[in-house]
Amino acid sequence: MDIAALRREYTQDGLHRQTLDPNPYQQFSRWLTQAIEAKVLEPTAMQLATVSATGKPTLRTVLLKSFDADGLVFYTNYKSQKAQQIAENPQIALLLFWKELERQVEITGRAEKIPTLESLRYFATRPRGSQLGAWVSAQSSIITSRSLLEIKLEEMKRKFSAGDIPLPDFWGGYRVIPDSFEFWQGRPNRLHDRFEYQRSADGWEIGRLAP
Repeated sequence: MDIAALRREYTQDGLHRQTLDPNPYQQFSRWLTQAIEAKVLEPTAMQLATVSATGKPTLRTVLLKSFDADGLVFYTNYKSQKAQQIAENPQIALLLFWKELERQVEITGRAEKIPTLESLRYFATRPRGSQLGAWVSAQSSIITSRSLLEIKLEEMKRKFSAGDIPLPDFWGGYRVIPDSFEFWQGRPNRLHDRFEYQRSADGWEIGRLAP
């Protein structure tokens, strides 16, 4: 297969400076709403890039669970590789790609743990199976077989068979406080529209980037 010959033109839409919201959170909210309404598969899926203290980069997918003017929130195991790298270097990058709309948003900024009470409120809304899963998985650690996870799951079901499942002390959220947003809209001939919002002392500065 000649993968070099695989290509498609992006023709759905354009992005114009005069139609951009001056606030990147409002622009992000507009695009996310449109992605949800278009029934994009996993519209809140974000690629999260972290870098260790030694400069080793790692990339994985997490789910956006909330956002407001303070930042964007996702949840994870605080003993995972991503959490360890964030502790070593809190500067991260996020990428949301909505291929059905020929759009993507790149965000850079700083990640910090959210208050335990905020994590608890979210944890209480999760399905019981997901709550149990948080207790079962020692995320990023090496295991010998899937059966170990299934055995531990049954143990956790028995342990928490009565009442609510408590929040694990090793599980919670991070808030990403953005320094920049880039909104990318695919266009024909690879001349894509790209607009970057950079945080400044006076708010946000917007510039068009060459594709």
